[in-house]
Amino acid sequence: MKILIVGGGGREHAIAWKLSKENNVEKIYCAPGNAGISDIAQCVSISDSDIENLVKFAKENNIDLTIVGPEVPLVNGIVDEFEKEGLKIFGPNKECSTFEGSKAFSKDFMKRHNIPTAKYKEYTDLDEAINEIDSFGYPVVIKADGLAAGKGVVIPENREDAINTLKEMMNDKKFGSAGDKIVVEEFLSGIETSILAFVDNDTIVPMVSAKDHKKVYNFEKGPNTGGMGTFSPSEIYTDELSKEISEKVLNRTLEGFKKDNLNYKGVLFVGLMITEDGPKVLEYNVRFGDPETQSVLFRLETDLHKIIEAILENKLKDIEINYKKEEVVCVMLTSGGYPDDYEKGKVITGLENLDEDIVVFHSGTKTLDGNLVTNGGRVIGLTASADSVEEAAKKVYKNIEKINFEGMHYRTDIGMKFCEELSL
Repeated sequence: MKILIVGGGGREHAIAWKLSKENNVEKIYCAPGNAGISDIAQCVSISDSDIENLVKFAKENNIDLTIVGPEVPLVNGIVDEFEKEGLKIFGPNKECSTFEGSKAFSKDFMKRHNIPTAKYKEYTDLDEAINEIDSFGYPVVIKADGLAAGKGVVIPENREDAINTLKEMMNDKKFGSAGDKIVVEEFLSGIETSILAFVDNDTIVPMVSAKDHKKVYNFEKGPNTGGMGTFSPSEIYTDELSKEISEKVLNRTLEGFKKDNLNYKGVLFVGLMITEDGPKVLEYNVRFGDPETQSVLFRLETDLHKIIEAILENKLKDIEINYKKEEVVCVMLTSGGYPDDYEKGKVITGLENLDEDIVVFHSGTKTLDGNLVTNGGRVIGLTASADSVEEAAKKVYKNIEKINFEGMHYRTDIGMKFCEELSL
């Protein structure tokens, strides 16, 4: 089987890493890939948004299966274009990808199908939003409706900051056209967690839980990022909570897909806040989360390509999906200044000195003049497993000390909720 992975980040590296260990996978291509992915797959110089040339490559190289990593090509309809050409591809179609492409679309769906979520209102007029912003209380959640690379959610603490945020999104176009419409929500208090699920037309199967840390600094301080690290399982994901989320969120979501005649096949990411009133949905994403995937696929025992084939054939209910019992931690090393301005091209050293049981997933790297250098905000993620999250965290942080690049930044508290006396 020849597989093409679309994308070039840590999530795609984790997908390639998992597939590389599976029988019947003969060849893996990745477009565009990165320096780390090139060790296990053939990287192709095609942008993940260049749908026309991706289709052409898949046809010319007799690709058996294409797996889409990032949200942008999904929202832009890559699945529809591949299917027109009779090519097998994994991911939701353009219509279903609107769940990530529009926050307002997702919120309307949740409201219509009685899926618990925060109270909200959509705005396209700046003055109207300013006039009504106080009615939500503070802090308040303000979201750009469209795609904003995981950074389009701001939580102002007061009226002044809220108005400035509205102006930045709607007037100054901080996130481009993503801010043409915004969604304002009540702030939910609780513990944030997420769940990834495999979905076909008849079945939704949650994967093992994971906790993602979005804030750039320790103890959830600073601006949101694409993700500073994860661990799996989430410390709050009990059997009781799992049952409640399945009943109130996952099953109602699947029924909503059916009622709305949405042909959803792929992965669904559900961001959740566990409040005093129970779980409430913060957002839907239509693909593997990053960096949740690095932790979840690290634990997956069943062949990923077999799960994907079952979904595409609408036979998800017939396949048994198993996971390792070991718990996993992934910590991201980022460029100085991320998520705002940062420099690229910094030489990375020390990876050859890591312990054998550490897996490095590259997010933003390339080879330049024979050196491995930074090529993004999130650079690499160090991942390890152990009998507990605290032991996995100790492994990761011990090895981070061996790595260096100019401006390197990382959080030192990933997994800390499990281990109050974790020594770093």
